[in-house]
Parts: sequence; C-alpha cells; structure tokens
Amino acid sequence: MSAADDNSLGFAPEFDRPVAYIQRTRAWYLALGYDTPYVWAHYLDVPFAPLKKPLAQSRVALLTTAAPYQPDKGEQGPGAPYNAAAKFYRVYDGDTAIDHDLRIAHVGIDRKHADLGDSGCWFPLPALRRAAAVGRIGELAPRFFGAPTNRSQRHTLEVDAPEIVAACRADGVDAALLVPNCPICHQTLSLVARELEAAGISTVVLGAARDIVEYVGVPRLLFSDFPLGNAAGRPGDAASQEATLELALKVLERAPAARTTVQSPLRWAADASWKLDYSNPARLSAEELERRRAEAEAARVTARELRVATLGRDVESVR
Repeated sequence: MSAADDNSLGFAPEFDRPVAYIQRTRAWYLALGYDTPYVWAHYLDVPFAPLKKPLAQSRVALLTTAAPYQPDKGEQGPGAPYNAAAKFYRVYDGDTAIDHDLRIAHVGIDRKHADLGDSGCWFPLPALRRAAAVGRIGELAPRFFGAPTNRSQRHTLEVDAPEIVAACRADGVDAALLVPNCPICHQTLSLVARELEAAGISTVVLGAARDIVEYVGVPRLLFSDFPLGNAAGRPGDAASQEATLELALKVLERAPAARTTVQSPLRWAADASWKLDYSNPARLSAEELERRRAEAEAARVTARELRVATLGRDVESVR
C-alpha cells in the first residue's frame, strides 16, 4: 500500500506511534561515539498489589525525579540547556502541604517541544491536593519523595528504592503516583514502583516513555504520548493536567492485573513530527553532532564529580 493510499484511508503517518526511546537513545550515544550500549533493566515477573481500601479512603504519595531549584547551579528554568550540575544523588523528601520550586533541567527531557516553566506537567502536587480536598483520594501523604536518576540499577534497587519504601511505610502510604521525566527517570521510577508493590503499596506510573516502563515491567502505567517532561499533562493546560491525573487514579483503582497499560486519549498536537526530533542523529549535521558530543562529555564529567562528592564513589560504574 502506498502513502497516498494511507492518506486516502485516513491512516496516521507511519512515524506517529510511541517513540522507541530504548532504540533512539542507543542510536544517539553510538552517534556521539559511545560504543558500549546501555543495558536496560528488564523483568518477566511483575508484582501486583491491589488497593486494600477504596481510593477515597487511601493515603496517596507522590514520587518525582524533579530536583529542588538550586540558585547557585546555573540555568534551570524555561529555555535552560541540560544542566548536570543541578543533579541530585540522594533521595529527598518535601512537605506536601506547601508549594515547592522543582525543576527538570538536570535530566534529558525534550527541550525543543517541552516547556520547563509549568511544573504541573511533571509535579502534580497541587492537583493531588485538590483531589484530596474534594474527596477523590482519602488524603495526601505528608511527604513527597524525590528519586535520584542513577544509571546504576543496583544502586537504585539496593539503596534508593528501599529508602523510599521504608519512608512510605512510615508515612502509612496506601498508594503512590510516580512521575518520571527523562528515559533513565522512567527506568528509575519503574524499579521503585516494583519495590513498592512488593511491599504491598499500590502504584501507577505516569509516563511518556512507554517502551522503557513496559520493558522494565510495572503493575500499572498511564502512558501519555507527549514529549518527555510532560507526563502529567500539557503545559499551561490545567484541563489536560486534571484529566491526566483523573485517568491515572482510575488506572490505580481499576487495573485488573500487573502490566496494565492505559494510553491517554489526549494528543500533544495535530502534527506528530515532534516525535522525530528527540535525540535523533539522522536529523543533525556532523558538526552539530560533534558539538553535542562535547556537551555530553562535559556533562558526564560534571555528573561523575557530583556523584563522587555526594556518595563518596561513582555508582555509575556499578550496575
């Protein structure tokens, strides 16, 4: 069948499907000269913890990979380039009763199409407060948690995830919403979701990288086919953010078994060509790729120095 036939039948363009981030990131790093492909976490068995009581009676926690704003660490707002200096490498928590200035300049989101100015796209704390106020959820847990985006799955599984599980248990959490941003963020929070479920805490991942989350293997995924950095809704679109949260809560309530994926019906834009841009070496010149390689190498060095300063060792070298 020809492209003309596709158009006459009302078919979507061939590229208008969820971005294959595992494949895309491998091709990207090979194009930058890194010839050792990253090995993503992958499980066959997936734990599943049904809600123990109605959501309207449940205490719900929020997990994020966004970072607290650090004024001394360079640009972190709208238009900011990738900023490895703003990364964090220890689990942190915050009071859910107050607002927080979190940013996502430290991770590899889609800077061409995402908007770093509206935290409602990646940190739906105010929306969850409203859900608690109207009785949609029983209550919001007293703390939210920030999970470091370590490439070391071992460190995530042996250090960060157990700390988050213990804290959620201490807070009496019944269920958790996990909102990742970059590709590695999606792996990190998928691993954490699995550990929470094994501990009897129901979870739903709100993600924009479907292939990564499903490859790891999680109980529940609400997939939004949006650019990375917008897993909780469109920027500047409160209705989109509210609809995304409500759909995530429905997935949390109604998923019949592990590996339940629900795709949001919301579309980012009528033109889906944004899916071709993220980390796509085929769309860049040799000169631009060389510039990006230099940036990536500088960021790698900065991140390594920060990890060693924070943890006393480079956990990236430990799978």
